Amino acid sequence: MFKPVYPIRTDRLDLRPFRDEDLDALYAYQSLPEVARFLYWEPRSLEESRSFLRDKQAATGWDREGDWLALAVEWRERGEVIGEVNLQWSSRRDRTGELGYIFNPAYHGKGFATEAARAVLRLAFEEAGLHRVVGRLDARNDASARVLERLGMRREALLLENEFVKGEWASELVYAMLRREWDARNRA
Repeated sequence: MFKPVYPIRTDRLDLRPFRDEDLDALYAYQSLPEVARFLYWEPRSLEESRSFLRDKQAATGWDREGDWLALAVEWRERGEVIGEVNLQWSSRRDRTGELGYIFNPAYHGKGFATEAARAVLRLAFEEAGLHRVVGRLDARNDASARVLERLGMRREALLLENEFVKGEWASELVYAMLRREWDARNRA
């Protein structure tokens, strides 16, 4: 089992397990059409967010392949949850994971997603011992692609119309980083 020590602190943020009192903040962004636009789900009701909060509260460590860490991102200065960052354990044999993040648009453009995702990449490589981490996203999500590029992840693939999502064919971008690339970036 892999379970980080919480909170994971960055210059401005605390990454920590979700709590009951995070429901309003979670719902605040899960209910927005612009947040759900490039995701697999539609904007969520309060009850749907409550259900997903319970799932997220249980996702604090890995026991087996496919498990996710789901971490609330709290801006320490304001004591507010502004989004989430997630890390899936994709394969034990291949030592791979997948990075994801969702932020309230009220906090976009301030570098929070990059800061939180960088902390999770460090966790993935330096603590969990992963060899490779990928980020997958809807090819139209330019802002998310820029976050991955700022992290130093390289674009590996454009999968044209590989998924039928919300009534339309969607293309997917795949970014990745290897442990040796992480090490090289962080030695400089």
